[in-house]
Amino acid sequence: MDPNETSLPQEDGKLEEDKTVVAETVTDGQPSEATENQSTEEELAVAEAPLYEMRETREEVIARLKEIAEEGDVSDKQELDYLKLNFYKLHRAAHEAAMAAWIEAGNEAGAFVPQRDTLEDDYKEAMGVIKQKRNALLEQQEAEREENLQKKLAIIERLKSISEGVIDSNAYNEVKQIQQEWKEIKNIPAGRVNEVWKSYQLYMEKFYDLLKLNNEFREYDFKKNLEIKTRLCEEAEKLAEEADVVAAFRQLQKLHQEYRETGPVAKDLREALWTRFKNASTEVNKRHQSHFEAIKEAEQNNLDQKTVICEIVEGMELDRLTGFAQWEEKTKEVLALQAKWKTIGYAPQKMNVKIFERFRQACDNFFSRKAEYFKQYKESMNENLGKKKALCEQAEALKDSTDWKETADKLTKLQKEWKTIGAVPHKQSDAVWKRFIAACDYFFEQKGKATSSQRSVEGENLAKKREIIARLTELNEGEVADSVERDVRALMKEWNAVGHVPFKEKDKVYKEYRTVVDALFDKFNISASQKNLNKFRSNLAGGGNSLTREREKLMRSYEMKKNEIQTYENNIGFLTSSSKKGNSLVAEMNRKIEKLKADLQLIVDKIKVIDEQEEA
Repeated sequence: MDPNETSLPQEDGKLEEDKTVVAETVTDGQPSEATENQSTEEELAVAEAPLYEMRETREEVIARLKEIAEEGDVSDKQELDYLKLNFYKLHRAAHEAAMAAWIEAGNEAGAFVPQRDTLEDDYKEAMGVIKQKRNALLEQQEAEREENLQKKLAIIERLKSISEGVIDSNAYNEVKQIQQEWKEIKNIPAGRVNEVWKSYQLYMEKFYDLLKLNNEFREYDFKKNLEIKTRLCEEAEKLAEEADVVAAFRQLQKLHQEYRETGPVAKDLREALWTRFKNASTEVNKRHQSHFEAIKEAEQNNLDQKTVICEIVEGMELDRLTGFAQWEEKTKEVLALQAKWKTIGYAPQKMNVKIFERFRQACDNFFSRKAEYFKQYKESMNENLGKKKALCEQAEALKDSTDWKETADKLTKLQKEWKTIGAVPHKQSDAVWKRFIAACDYFFEQKGKATSSQRSVEGENLAKKREIIARLTELNEGEVADSVERDVRALMKEWNAVGHVPFKEKDKVYKEYRTVVDALFDKFNISASQKNLNKFRSNLAGGGNSLTREREKLMRSYEMKKNEIQTYENNIGFLTSSSKKGNSLVAEMNRKIEKLKADLQLIVDKIKVIDEQEEA
């Protein structure tokens, strides 16, 4: 029998029973009274959070909180939770930006002390006002529930008295009034819902079992109830097409409440009508369940992506970073991962804070190690500067010597020692180098002037190089043949074997040589890498005698490239073994590895050129 049954007696004086309507869920066709107000705060928080506007600044969050406090409507806990999450996400971002600026300014991360944040004070003040109002609201709601409980208990006593007394038309009218009053009373304490409802239903059924009215009234009542319940069925069926799944589910609860409060219909229609309403409810409930399952799946996917990012940062081999460029490259990777993190949505509620703390700890560790490295690097560069200044003083003391052989040997040793000293502060690097090389160049220029016999050799070398240019020009003007590239390489090797030319002619003759070689490269399609190598070989022939220094520079570059390749390959192995979510990152790393391998091969070829030049 429906909970607020108002049916009239049949001709034999018996009353039909109607099935109770379920407000939220349906199991084997029977309702459960305990389903009233069933939606939990956790479900609402998940469903509502994406519907609120994300504030871009903490000031906007505080303004919204103050607006809520002033309006007095503090009942929407989901929006308050979302604003709290919004504020502290922006708050942490501001803190991290301040720390990053502190570190970029050359300070130590451990020495960073955040300034007092007045915005956080404003936030806490606004939340305090809201909390007071919410506490007052909750106390008021609890008092209202207790008051409603007493009202319903009083109604039950009245109904009990009526059902045990004389049943006539006056009693019927009074029961109808009681039903209306029962509908108007809202929530009561959740722990008393089933108990109170069963007592009410018991005496209502007892009354209708005893009530005898004429069939005209009964049929009229059935007809009106049929119209109401048919309308409720139609509205429930329309909710299956509602775009907003959460809103549809909430509206369904109201329809269930109204269905339950509506009296019975004719016995032959009751089962079909209830089945129709139940089927419409099932569709809405399925969509509601699917909605939250989709949210849960998306959050798990977000957690997987964030876990991969954490593993990449944690897996960086920071002990292998030995240079400024390597640290800067890794810093760009970390910043790119931080930017990627911001594009990923929330993880499951239980893991959202934990995964963020893990990522923040990994990033903090990286930047702390970076700050420590640059502190030590700066101290090392200052020591190197002192050593190089000492070499400058020694070179300046030797530059005016006329003991050409002994002094040349000493300066050569100083140059070799210079190459063993590491980097110096960038602002003083050029100045200290120019000071050192000026002293060395001055001596060797004086030595060159004193050894004028070398000029005749340089003249012969100039003639040889002009002859090579003429032969290259003939190849360029001739027909394409299979042996041309071999001939070009042979002439280039011959050019590299020729010694120095007069200083005034050096740039001119080299420009002529470079022009005809470039033309041959274009004409016979010699690869860009080979071109680079040949240009390097030519620069060695026309650019001085610092082969050893250039070779050591290439060896250092070789080791750096090799370490970078190994680091990327390690990261790829770690990423693919952890998750299949990072395909785009893997592809990017593979592209970098291929580029680095090509650069590595070019360095190897350049070292071979230097070795050949030294043997020659």
